[in-house]
Amino acid sequence: QVQLAESGGGSVQVGGSLNLSCTTSGATSNFFYVMAWFRQAPGKEREGVAAIDWDGGISYADSVKGRFTISADNDKNTLYLQMNSLRLEDTAMYYCAGDRRVTAVQALGFLGLDAWGQGTLVTVSS
Repeated sequence: QVQLAESGGGSVQVGGSLNLSCTTSGATSNFFYVMAWFRQAPGKEREGVAAIDWDGGISYADSVKGRFTISADNDKNTLYLQMNSLRLEDTAMYYCAGDRRVTAVQALGFLGLDAWGQGTLVTVSS
């Protein structure tokens, strides 16, 4: 059974940085064609943050461009999200997800991805 597990969340002040990780178990590194990060703030819908696919495609939500960087270490079967210049509005539960069908661009707008992690909480305070 394929499982995704996020880590690295926590509390940080405005302007700070965090690096989230998502490890895939139960599958080889190329099991998913695309890996993505989503987030859901209290009272809001889940939204795509960043995605990366096997063809080198990378996509970011406009709200995080220039501040967040998505990357993957295939040897470690791990996905990362480096978050810099954090803002209050970045506070949310962050989820990683994987899919075998869509591209990085398509993934950000698609909540029906194949597999999801349980999430890691990021809290940004002033």
